[in-house]
Formats: sequence, C-alpha cells, structure tokens
Amino acid sequence: MPCSLRIMPDRPDGRPDGRPANRLVAVLAYDGLCTFEFGCAVEVFGLPRPELEPDWYRFAVAALEPGPLRATGGVRVLADGGLDLLDQAGTIIIPGWRGVAEPVPEALCAALRRAVARGARVLSLCSGAFVLAAAGLLRGRRATTHWRYAAALAQAEPEARFIPDVLYVDEGAILTAAGSAAGLDLCLHLVRRDWGAAVANAVARRLVVPPHRQGGQAQYVERPVPRERAGGHLLSPLLDRMRGALAEPWDIARMAREAALSPRGLHRHFRQATGQSPGAWLLAERVARARELLEATTLPVETVAEVAGFGSAAALRQQMKAALGSSPAAYRARFSR
Repeated sequence: MPCSLRIMPDRPDGRPDGRPANRLVAVLAYDGLCTFEFGCAVEVFGLPRPELEPDWYRFAVAALEPGPLRATGGVRVLADGGLDLLDQAGTIIIPGWRGVAEPVPEALCAALRRAVARGARVLSLCSGAFVLAAAGLLRGRRATTHWRYAAALAQAEPEARFIPDVLYVDEGAILTAAGSAAGLDLCLHLVRRDWGAAVANAVARRLVVPPHRQGGQAQYVERPVPRERAGGHLLSPLLDRMRGALAEPWDIARMAREAALSPRGLHRHFRQATGQSPGAWLLAERVARARELLEATTLPVETVAEVAGFGSAAALRQQMKAALGSSPAAYRARFSR
C-alpha cells in the first residue's frame, strides 16, 4: 500500500514556508472526553516552547457543552470558551468522541464546516473521525481511524476513501489519525509540516518519542523487533546490518543467508516481526534515510540516492513520488531548514 502521507502545496492561509498565519490551535472538549487523545494535543500544542520559536502556537480549549466536563479517569475540564473558539482557530483538533454511535450535535458540525470553508485545518484523533464524518468533511477524502472502528466509519461515511491499517492520513485541510498513540504521531507530523524537521524532532525529544513515523506505517505489528540481541528476535542483527549498509545490494538470498534462514522462513519471520515483506521493509528504510539526508544536509540528490541505496537520482525520485507524493527537491524545499 502506498504511504498515506502526501506533501501538500502551500495553502492561502499559510506563509510561503508552510507555517500557518493563524497560530491558534483549538481543542474540542466534551462530556465524556477521551483523556489520552486530549493530552496528546495539549503536550504538542499547549506547552510554551520559547526555546524553539518566538511565535509558537497559541492554545485554547473549546467546550461543546457547559462545564465542568467529565473526562475518562475522573478528570474534570474547565474550558477557555465555547464553540465560538472554533470560528477563530487556524487549527482544530477533535480528540476522540464519546462513542461511535453517539450523535454529533449539528452546532458542532456547522462550526467545523465553517472552519474548513475559511481555510482552517481540522485534525481528528482516533474516534474523532466520526465527528468529521457527521459534519460531511470526509466525503470524497481519504481518512483513517482506529482499526476497531474501521467498519463503523465506513458505514457512517460510505463516500469517504477509507484507508485501513495506517497511522494517519494527511489530506491538507483534513487530517485523521488512527489509535491513541497515532494521534501523537499526527500532531508531530503537523509540527513538522509547519516548522520543519528540526523543530519537530526537538518536540519529539522532549516527549521522549520517535521523531517521525510515516503515516503509512501499519497500526498493528504482530511482534515488534527488539534492538537487543539477548532475548530478542533473531532478525535483529540482520536488520541492524542492513540499516548500516543501505547502499549495498540486499537480495532475498543474501538476507536469508545472513539470517541463517531459508527464503521462505525469512519472509515468514519478517512478516511476524515487522508486518512487512523484506523488500517493503528495505524500501521503507531507504526512503527514511533519504528523507533524513534531504532534511539535514545539502548533499546533491544524486549523492543522497547513492547513500540511501537507490543507485540513481531517477530511482530515488520514483520511489519518493510513490511513497510520499513528492520529489526529492520538493521534499527538501518543504522540510529542510
């Protein structure tokens, strides 16, 4: 499946460098609030970060109903205002919803439609996609949600181009994330889109999370690959060697030989450990390495292609277009600083 991430052109409400002109991020609060998803939005957008940028996001909590509002775990939330805040925000976040079968008030749907019409961005985390579906904002668009709710979302909005088993989908103005932790990935992706890789990586370091996971990465992996050899998966040494020598040829025969497995066994263990075939995993690692080099260095595209293992700039362009919807030059222009 192609990666769901797409590098979108600059929009009228953004500056030429991609940073939004309207820095207000409004997060919806409602009775029965999903605490974790709400916390993800607060951690990424709600904390002051003077060490990064002088004009970081402004943050507000918009209440759907009069408060105080109950959140999962017995937490009570006092909001900064009501739905009128959605009319002022450049970015709106829907942190889950109180139930996939719970009706969404028309006042909220209307506020979201107005926001998108004037150029605001709307993010849904986990079951928050059902709010976007009720507002008609997923019609004709690609979208995702937690794997448990996939069938229900497809039924709620049959005209959405639902993409199962990805972490998040970026459709420019409408962004949707899968399960709880994927919401954090989507929030960091938006920071990356607005401020570039260096700032997004700094935020991720403060959160002690991986700086970037591609939207097209699978939601569920049957068995993760430990980095340590002791007690770890038998593929760990092979994956470490491949990551350290991406420019070398890695065919199935060589992988199987170095892992002391048959080709059939190699495929089976790769699927169990990474959720991908050996070829798909290697391609994703090479694309990730190329992205790092494009973001952090001024190396020519031809050199980036060689170091990342693509052999030629033409091959790199082809694979980045398929995975990210962007050429190397366009990606560098958007994400390097």
